[in-house]
Amino acid sequence: MSYATNSIRNICLIGHAGSGKSALTESLLFMTGALDRMGKSADGNTVCDYDPEETRRQISISAAVAPIDYKGCRINILDTPGSVDFSGAVMEALRAADAAVIVCSAKDGITAGLERAWKYCEERNMPRFLYISKLDEENSDYNATFENLREKYGNKIAPLVVPIWDANKKVTGIIDVLNKRAYEMQNLKRVEIEVPEGKDAVIAEFNDALKESVAETSEEFMDKFFGGEDFTYAEMIKGLRQGVRELSLFPVLCGSGINCLGSLMLMDNIVDLFPDPTEGNYHKATKADGETEEFVVSPGGVPSAFVFKTVSDQYGKYSFIKVLSGAITSDTPLVNARTGETEKLGRLYSFCGKKSTEVKELACGDIGAIGKMDKVKTGDTLCDARKVVSLKGIPYPNPCYSMAIAPKTKGQEDKVAAGLNKLNEEDPSFTFVNNAETHQMVISGVGDIQVDVLQSKLKSRFSVETELSPAKVAYREKIKAKVEAHGRHKKQSGGSGQFGDVWIRFEPQDEQDELIFAEEVFGGSVPKNFFPSVEKGLRNAVQKGVLAGYPVVGLKATLYDGSYHPVDSNDMAFQQAARLAYQEGIPNAKPTILEPIGLLKVTIPDANLGDIMSDISSKRRGTVLGMNAEDGMQTVEAEVPMAEMSSYTIDLRSMTQARGYFTLEFVRYEEAPQNVQQKVIADAKANED
Repeated sequence: MSYATNSIRNICLIGHAGSGKSALTESLLFMTGALDRMGKSADGNTVCDYDPEETRRQISISAAVAPIDYKGCRINILDTPGSVDFSGAVMEALRAADAAVIVCSAKDGITAGLERAWKYCEERNMPRFLYISKLDEENSDYNATFENLREKYGNKIAPLVVPIWDANKKVTGIIDVLNKRAYEMQNLKRVEIEVPEGKDAVIAEFNDALKESVAETSEEFMDKFFGGEDFTYAEMIKGLRQGVRELSLFPVLCGSGINCLGSLMLMDNIVDLFPDPTEGNYHKATKADGETEEFVVSPGGVPSAFVFKTVSDQYGKYSFIKVLSGAITSDTPLVNARTGETEKLGRLYSFCGKKSTEVKELACGDIGAIGKMDKVKTGDTLCDARKVVSLKGIPYPNPCYSMAIAPKTKGQEDKVAAGLNKLNEEDPSFTFVNNAETHQMVISGVGDIQVDVLQSKLKSRFSVETELSPAKVAYREKIKAKVEAHGRHKKQSGGSGQFGDVWIRFEPQDEQDELIFAEEVFGGSVPKNFFPSVEKGLRNAVQKGVLAGYPVVGLKATLYDGSYHPVDSNDMAFQQAARLAYQEGIPNAKPTILEPIGLLKVTIPDANLGDIMSDISSKRRGTVLGMNAEDGMQTVEAEVPMAEMSSYTIDLRSMTQARGYFTLEFVRYEEAPQNVQQKVIADAKANED
């Protein structure tokens, strides 16, 4: 069934790990008849956590789509992971969603995951609800959670639903504040009940607060409110909808995913208050000539779609898309704006978790998947040849946790690389490179759990076991003194011999990575045609320093004298003579080891500032450059040796209860302290042995 664009809602569920997002999705599917019975994460049988790794770990790892048909609307639910390690999947879901439901547990209150989810929505000007989950669990405290939300985010936090408690403080039902009606669950069915005694005053108080919020959405409503007139139900819905869209109102709902309390009311409000795709995310498009323009989501426009996620499994490759203009059918030819090539679309599917249903058409605003689009990647824009535009890609988090990865069985390096390539199609938030200098394959992700999951997938999907080790740091070597050195290569072994003889001056250069080669030869003591041979010999030699075998930088080498033999001198002889001069001179030129220095920008709550500053300066040999305060957070800038940062992702998570985040960028090389140099040299010798 194809839906009109104004009858589609694209919603992502975001929040802290364990807040109940997957359980809420199960309850929404069950209450609308899409499921006969609800699964549980602990049993590994939920719709959205279907990957074997998700089942084994009992956590969400990727974003999953679950469409729901409700009251003539199609609600596409995007269930996302809560762990920061899988925030790349959250970025994908946010790109496809037009609104968000931030799920927070009544047991845990305001968590790092909630704060992160709020920040993501703020950055995107995304309309949002707050859903307080797990009302029926022990130690849950709706009131405390609600008050904390009000305190943190202000009076824009507006309750649409409030719980009913019995004498033992156990939640037995909920009250719809807008309609002044009460409900409870009986055998997983919603039953309307009488509003309990003593609750009239509470309902009146919250209802008045809602009216005040609605009054602020237009002058007409403001006049009516101050004139003492009541709003009609339609006016209340109109005002609330406008407040949600304009971000002047953030409704709070509540319930329980396990017993489905509040699930139907959540869907009612999703249908009534959230924007449809034409009113949702603001898109910027880049045209073929490089100009940018606003992209208007339009059912009547030429077909276009954005690829926000890729799934590549044993059944094939699926490109998940959100249709942003027109409608698309299988076999529709669309241009991939990234490659410029025309792609004939494969079969179209609607996915609910891992279950696919083939469909004939995807309407504007709808979410679905295309099968077997081998050249299409996550982040691609597919569009009609009449209007080729490229939408902005997905802003994945910077990978800041790096480890060297190698197969346990030698000779399987290609298998590891092929597996990682395939996994990278599904999860572009990690990177991997073959570092030619350190001879390691280095995998970089958001955190250690993500890298651990990738290891597990390499084993289960590609039958290759791997091991992790710290990624080697790319040090450099440099000289601090000027020396002159002699290199003579003479070899006679029957027939023509080899003869090359050079005098070279080596001196340090401050701002220069590449070797500077110069010559001051007088009188033809070394013929000009051998100058390139000397330079080549030196360029090969500087790849390996004399202290620990790291490349030598900041070096100027001047050929100023030497001798040659008219018969025995050749290219190879002068290359070898240059190497010998290098080996004689560099050890006497006060060689030293340079270490890479990075610029660290770490953002943490005010309360963690002291611990972070101490950690940077005492544990990591860093130098704090300054700090900026904003919204209860501090951003500290510091320069730190890269060698001290390998475990920082894990350490920062521990120090800030996962509230801190950072970026680290290489800025320059700097001379390492003597104790560090000694360790680097010792490690290099141990590896040689």
